[in-house]
Amino acid sequence: MIPAMPATVTRSRQASSAALRLGRVAAMGTVAALILIAGVWASWGTAQHVMLTKGREHGTVTVVRCGEGACSGRYTPVSPGSTPRGRVVITQTVTVRKGGTYAVIVKPGTDEVVRSGPAGVLYAWVPLGGALLLASVVVAGGLRRTRVAWALAGTGVALLTAAFVAL
Repeated sequence: MIPAMPATVTRSRQASSAALRLGRVAAMGTVAALILIAGVWASWGTAQHVMLTKGREHGTVTVVRCGEGACSGRYTPVSPGSTPRGRVVITQTVTVRKGGTYAVIVKPGTDEVVRSGPAGVLYAWVPLGGALLLASVVVAGGLRRTRVAWALAGTGVALLTAAFVAL
């Protein structure tokens, strides 16, 4: 017959198990939060120009030339106070084609433009959509919160799908 384990051993195992759980939750919660913060940070660089449009120059760009990763063309102003430009640069995405005309907003102090309207807003938040998908894996595996993970994943997929459809 095996004697019963002393109570002190059982308590120390419970305490170490609780400490490990707390450590896992803290570490994985921090990783998930950092992923989401990075997604917002990456998106905000473009999104601020598209979403906070008051006082910004609005217009259209007619793409004349496309190179590696960027296209350029003539900028025609639409908003009062905006000046026409002979050459502005827009990031080449799947939807920017030579000869196309796009509604844009000029980044202050530069000759760089970003797409405006719903398509521009959705495209600006694409990095956050990817971060939501990645964070959902961390939340499901590391935090073992499957409902929250499914919500994060669903939001990320919805954002990426909406951006794809809008562009």
